[in-house]
Amino acid sequence: MKSVAIKGVREFEIKEVEEPTPSEKDVLIEVEKCGICGSDIHYWENGEPVGLIMGHEFSGTVIHPGTRTDLQVGDRVTGLPISPCLECDSCETGNIQYCKDTWTHAVGLSMDYPGGLSKKIKVRQDMVLKLPDTVSFEEGAMVEPTAVGLHAIHLADIKVGAKVLVIGGGIIGLVSAMFAKKEGASSVILTETNPERGKKSVSLGIADEWYDAKDQNTVPTLLEKTNGGFDVVIECVGNAPAVNSSLTLVRPGGTIVLVGVSTKDISIYTVMAVMKELKVLGAIGYTKEEFKTCIDLIATKQVEVTKFVDDIVGLEQVQASYERLTSGTDSAVKILVDPKR
Repeated sequence: MKSVAIKGVREFEIKEVEEPTPSEKDVLIEVEKCGICGSDIHYWENGEPVGLIMGHEFSGTVIHPGTRTDLQVGDRVTGLPISPCLECDSCETGNIQYCKDTWTHAVGLSMDYPGGLSKKIKVRQDMVLKLPDTVSFEEGAMVEPTAVGLHAIHLADIKVGAKVLVIGGGIIGLVSAMFAKKEGASSVILTETNPERGKKSVSLGIADEWYDAKDQNTVPTLLEKTNGGFDVVIECVGNAPAVNSSLTLVRPGGTIVLVGVSTKDISIYTVMAVMKELKVLGAIGYTKEEFKTCIDLIATKQVEVTKFVDDIVGLEQVQASYERLTSGTDSAVKILVDPKR
């Protein structure tokens, strides 16, 4: 079957691979839609591991249910792409995102579980979840990134009336801003280096205002506007300027949630965290309950996620889509791939 795999630095290749075979421990799924994630972009930019077939945000139909008696061929599903052990202390307390095995055999992030940039995938059977009839395949592929944003907001513990800053206008930043408003934030402001994404955050009704992160006047302007800083900052970029802006723009005693990931060492102003006595939290993934909650929120139309989808492309357009998402000038934040196209 046709798949898209990493070939080198910022380069994919379309190749024929063997179809996954049915097994008792996995559910075999025909992919309907697959999202391009920011973490996928890191792998593509680094060009490794060569041969990796990415795609951990997916929806599809069941081809073979494994030993799941509650699933049938043709059922519409999504799933957590992760591989927790379910035996360690973290797993037993419901925090599967802490498990050391969580990403070891993750779908689309490991060589043994190729992802949704392919026509068929296998997913660990206990991680597969049915989609309600009111959830489309496009929405099903959006559950995973939505859950990442929900987890970040849960960690932030936003109080009604809080002033919130979101750094980064990619999909995780926009979803986080959306949930911040639902939690009762009185003001949600977004900073972004790409003006098209910044303007989009406001036009979609996600952010109240946006500011150019490259503008040297942005930091003093926001400090004055908030009378000394934001109550909560959600950092969704992962580089040194973004993290240091978080430390500068949060009020004394405030909270920073680091969602952005850097694959390189970065230098940050730890003195700011000390002098302000900040609460700085890392955020990784989600719990299974948060994932299920996002399915319910989408199914009951309490959140609308398809407004973030800018395009749906076939496997032949994956290379161009990654280039588009990293151009710094395009407004696109989420592109879905339909392997059947």
